Amino acid sequence: MHAPYEVPRISVANSPLAGTDTDLIIVPIAQDRADETLAKLDSAIVDDLRSALQRGEFKGKPHEIYTARTAQGWRASRVVFVGGGHRHEIGAERLRRMVTAAARTALQQKRARIAWADLEPGALSATARVEIVADGFVMANFDNGVHKSRNSDGSQFFVRDAVILTADNVADAARSGQAVGEAVNAARVLINEPGNLLTPRVLAEKAAELGSVPGVSAEILDEKKIEALGMGLLLGVARGSAEPPRLLALKYEPAKAPAGKMLGLVGKGITFDTGGISIKPADGMERMKDDMAGGAAVVAALRCIALQKLPLRAVAVVPMTENMPGGAATKPGDVHRGASGLTVEINNTDAEGRLILGDGLWYARKLGATHLIDVATLTGAVVVALGKITTGLWGTPQPWVDHVRGAADRAGEKIWQMPLFDEYKDQLKSEIADMLNSPGRPAGSITAAMFLKEFAGEGPWAHLDIAGTAWAEESKPWQPKGATGAMIRTLVEVARGGLAER
Repeated sequence: MHAPYEVPRISVANSPLAGTDTDLIIVPIAQDRADETLAKLDSAIVDDLRSALQRGEFKGKPHEIYTARTAQGWRASRVVFVGGGHRHEIGAERLRRMVTAAARTALQQKRARIAWADLEPGALSATARVEIVADGFVMANFDNGVHKSRNSDGSQFFVRDAVILTADNVADAARSGQAVGEAVNAARVLINEPGNLLTPRVLAEKAAELGSVPGVSAEILDEKKIEALGMGLLLGVARGSAEPPRLLALKYEPAKAPAGKMLGLVGKGITFDTGGISIKPADGMERMKDDMAGGAAVVAALRCIALQKLPLRAVAVVPMTENMPGGAATKPGDVHRGASGLTVEINNTDAEGRLILGDGLWYARKLGATHLIDVATLTGAVVVALGKITTGLWGTPQPWVDHVRGAADRAGEKIWQMPLFDEYKDQLKSEIADMLNSPGRPAGSITAAMFLKEFAGEGPWAHLDIAGTAWAEESKPWQPKGATGAMIRTLVEVARGGLAER
């Protein structure tokens, strides 16, 4: 196994393009403002690009790439132009994809030193742009084929140095973006790992290691401690597996953080999901190694929050287990009691994520969390509703939901609020317990959220269902097939915005 990613040395410089000592310079082009960019470049390069535009070889569409030779006297040998579409469309998500697509082109060309020319500001601030560019540089330096036996053939290549060319004094933004990109890549590594190599015990250790940065303390609960706390829902899911469950809690409590408020991030940590006795179809089951993507997201986000020294208290809680159909596995019709005291009739063992999150949400409140967000690959129903493009959002009260939604907008991640009308709770009724765990197909993602709401306790709570967005089914110019690291940036933005008055 070789390195899955490398963090390039990222710097900010105010130097002319021609004098920048690098192998390749990336120049962004807005489709409707190409002339403005051409006016800032040497005539030889301008002639090359204008010819490509006239021929239709390059149109400046989103993520479109055109490579040109530089003019005489330039220190770089190549210029890569990357399209952004119309300027008003270049928000955080579009810009990050432009950077990553262009940087991945540099990888293909074996260019170890690259630079980004900040010539298309659009509507984003200089700070936001530089943070996104640094994040994109790190994201591009990722190789998901780490288990291929090719260590000695020299095929793996990473960018070593990346410069952001800008007149603004935004070095701190570059460091923040680098931290975010590194956290996302680390989470992607965990999510991509096969279930035989990432058991609950291994995930607990690796996630604790990922969160081991200054200011963060870690606690791993084994099956005995989990049982002592009465977490019958987590234990019930774990019964079918030969692997014991774990629960990881990371706490970040900076000295200057306001007292009385704490952000609680709870992530689903199913390291492999067969569906249990209600077993899944064989087709596509191998993807179920990603069922701990929510857990990886909250750990990576807490790491980033701590590295940026954000002034708030935060905790990340990840209940971890496999969902297997062993001889001791939970059967449809069984009843389990959670640590909160609520009892659940199990009518579908494949609706296991909400069970372990129920105990996880309770434990986050126990640790002092006042504002909760849970992240989970929870339901196929959210994919039916929103496809693979958008994360589903539920929560209460509305100001807290608006805060999460605004954070996602700033982070460049697509989310959509779904309803929590009281009438949906009727579907959770059980004749023999407090609730059913799986009320059926109608409004499946909504009733799953309604289930979690019962365990969220008093105070602000939001639920993010990333079943459609945690995994890319096919490669894109900015993203190889595999884990995406969805919602990590949104969680960090929530923390940046603080918890006051919500």
